[in-house]
Amino acid sequence: MPDTVRKVNYFSIRVADKPGEAFRVLSTLVSAGINLLACTGFPRGRGAQIDVVPDDARKFSAAVKKARLAFKPRKTGFLVQGEDRPGALADNLRKLAEKGINVTAIDGVTAGKGRWGAILWVKPRDVGKARRLLGAKAK
Repeated sequence: MPDTVRKVNYFSIRVADKPGEAFRVLSTLVSAGINLLACTGFPRGRGAQIDVVPDDARKFSAAVKKARLAFKPRKTGFLVQGEDRPGALADNLRKLAEKGINVTAIDGVTAGKGRWGAILWVKPRDVGKARRLLGAKAK
């Protein structure tokens, strides 16, 4: 069975690099009924950055505005999901590499029960071409 690829929106917020900050942000989203497809966090300078991929970008934008969370405007990425197999991520990266598209970031994981998934980020100028190459569906 082929992988499914979905064009998604993601948003970033800078927070202090201290215990409880990710919980504070994520619990605010949970309280607003926001479902996340993906979340990643990492140190950035003297702070930290949290990137989230909400299932519903409009609902997310309204919720963070109401909660006064300072998320940066949306950017585009690709959610890839499929049956776990050797080379699953590499197969998708090959499609982009062969056409000269640089992937700026990747988060890939096994989802258990023979499934895997990844978020791929590309430069804004490459979104359309990457969407076509990966066969991504818009939500």
